[in-house]
Amino acid sequence: MSLVSNIAARAAAAISRPPALAGLELLASAVVVLDCDDRIFYANAAAENLLESSLKALSRQTLSAQFLNTDELDNICAQAREHKFSDLRQDLTLERAGRDPLHVHSIVSALEDPPCSVLIELRENQQHLKLDREERILDQSQVNKELIRNLAHEIKNPLGGIRGAAQLLEMELPALHAVQLREYTQVIIKEADRLQTLVDRLLAPHRRPHIVGDVNIHEVLERVRSLMLAEFPSGLTILRDYDASIPEFRGDKEQLIQTVLNIAHNAAQALSAQIEAGEAQIVLKTRVARQVTLAKVRYGLALDLHIIDNGPGIAPQIRDRIFYPLVSGREGGSGLGLTLAQTFVQQHMGVIECESRPGFTDFRILLPLP
Repeated sequence: MSLVSNIAARAAAAISRPPALAGLELLASAVVVLDCDDRIFYANAAAENLLESSLKALSRQTLSAQFLNTDELDNICAQAREHKFSDLRQDLTLERAGRDPLHVHSIVSALEDPPCSVLIELRENQQHLKLDREERILDQSQVNKELIRNLAHEIKNPLGGIRGAAQLLEMELPALHAVQLREYTQVIIKEADRLQTLVDRLLAPHRRPHIVGDVNIHEVLERVRSLMLAEFPSGLTILRDYDASIPEFRGDKEQLIQTVLNIAHNAAQALSAQIEAGEAQIVLKTRVARQVTLAKVRYGLALDLHIIDNGPGIAPQIRDRIFYPLVSGREGGSGLGLTLAQTFVQQHMGVIECESRPGFTDFRILLPLP
């Protein structure tokens, strides 16, 4: 076989993804296979995401072309070809031009077929930390929901009795002092009603049926945008950054509207100073994420929705607790808006997370797509 035909055959094999390696497409970690010349002839979907390049483009390059410091990795690959180990695991920091370095846990092993090829698995350490954090948040959320449900029922039962007793007491007040004493019974009745409303809001996500239908996420965002602009007609700009290719998916449209509205409304309230100055901005951004783990389940495609504002950011002392019930960074806030948003997102098998610093707050919602 000529050199030209050999290169063409290798390129064709690379781009067509070898059937023997098809199972690697399901892995969450990035997998790259190098040939004898250290050129990439296979990369799974996770590797394409990690390296921010397609297999077609990667198949024409060496792995060292992707990073600025591959001496250590090259040395490991050379040892693997000499069969000095079955597989070697090592943490690496791979520098990239113009981008943040990758902190990865690498697993390198030699393959018998094709001869002298090397398989490299790269797992982002930050990704593992993120998955661990999401699992903890999910477990904590389940505990919180059970606690809230039980506590709300325990509070609700005596509230009715307290309110009824206050009403009966008001009816028995002596006429001579009825006007003065009714003020105290009304305080009891109104506070009982206020607590009843709070309990109803705590129980709302568990009472309302989950109505599933076809959802276009951009219709949801446009509904939220129109509601927000009606409430804040001046001083607030809401920008769209949509990926029109996102398909419809099965979900509860009203719950998703309420979820995005709660987050956007919180953002607008935090932007009060910027609204007065006419500089407030909220960005509604949609993208497609690939090979995403949500609630311990792997999905090929997911909706990646961002609600971004240029407000003062979330106070550091509550940043890790913003999804807990009754935790609010605003005076007079109920602390239930983000709790309900998290509950609705989890009912759609998704996750919600937040990144915040002064001038930038980004609530990210990931939902599985068909």
